[in-house]
Amino acid sequence: MEHDTIIKQSNMKMKHLTILVFVLGSLLLSGCASKKQFQALQAENAKIKQLYEDTRVELAECNATTKNLQDRIASEQQRVKDAQKRLDDLRADYQKLQGSLDQSLRQNSQGNINISKLVDEINASNRFIKQLVDAKSKSDSLNMVLTNNLTRSLSRDELQEVDVKVLKGVVYISLADNMLYKSGSYEINERAGETLSKIAKIIKDYKDYDVLVEGNTDPVPISRTNIRNNWDLSCLRASSVVQSLQNDYGVDPKRLSAAGRGEYNPIASNDTELGKQRNRRTQIIITPKLDQFMDLIDKAPETDETAGVTTE
Repeated sequence: MEHDTIIKQSNMKMKHLTILVFVLGSLLLSGCASKKQFQALQAENAKIKQLYEDTRVELAECNATTKNLQDRIASEQQRVKDAQKRLDDLRADYQKLQGSLDQSLRQNSQGNINISKLVDEINASNRFIKQLVDAKSKSDSLNMVLTNNLTRSLSRDELQEVDVKVLKGVVYISLADNMLYKSGSYEINERAGETLSKIAKIIKDYKDYDVLVEGNTDPVPISRTNIRNNWDLSCLRASSVVQSLQNDYGVDPKRLSAAGRGEYNPIASNDTELGKQRNRRTQIIITPKLDQFMDLIDKAPETDETAGVTTE
């Protein structure tokens, strides 16, 4: 509206200017205009010129304003167009999600997902896992009690040659060879008897444990006519300890096993005499009976292989 008003005013001013020029020209041509009239006409002409310049400036400003408004209108139109496209995309995404939801509901109603059965199987598995954890915790507790009882029963001198520790749920009793045997021999010496008797008492107190006696040597070759190599020596030493536990201290032989590992299970470097001495050892390994855990595994909850989620 403001722009149209400015244009109308400009047109009227142009008409007045045209009429004034025409009158001035007529007077000049007629030669009858006085000097005073001529000056008045000149003043009026100056005003009209000034009015013309002002109108021209206003018209230019009006044109600039119009261009700015047109640009703003075009920008708003583009924003509306972008918003409409975004709305169309959101509607399309909504339709896809609605379709997926409808398909899932149809599958659920058709029985492809048996949630109740899955929950029952998960609960059964959790109960089974709890049984295994409880059994493992009980075994760990018994191992610690066994280790503490054995350590308290040994003298200070014996503890210097006997190492007792628990690794991965298993009790390891490591005895130095010079405490048990004469050099290069597999016969048990007399001073080892008291230590073995204390170990045998602990073994007999814990009847649910199996016992593996394992012989180990250094890599120095054995030179005995009745012993071929370190394999033989390690096995014979383990067998001697097993027979002593059975015959001298009454350990049930059904719980005992003997094994030899020769020089191939070192715990220290054989480059030094101290390392070789540590490697020459006999280990009494006390483990929980595997039958207890196998019974639990046999009782593991059965799962229906056909149960589950079907996908398309």
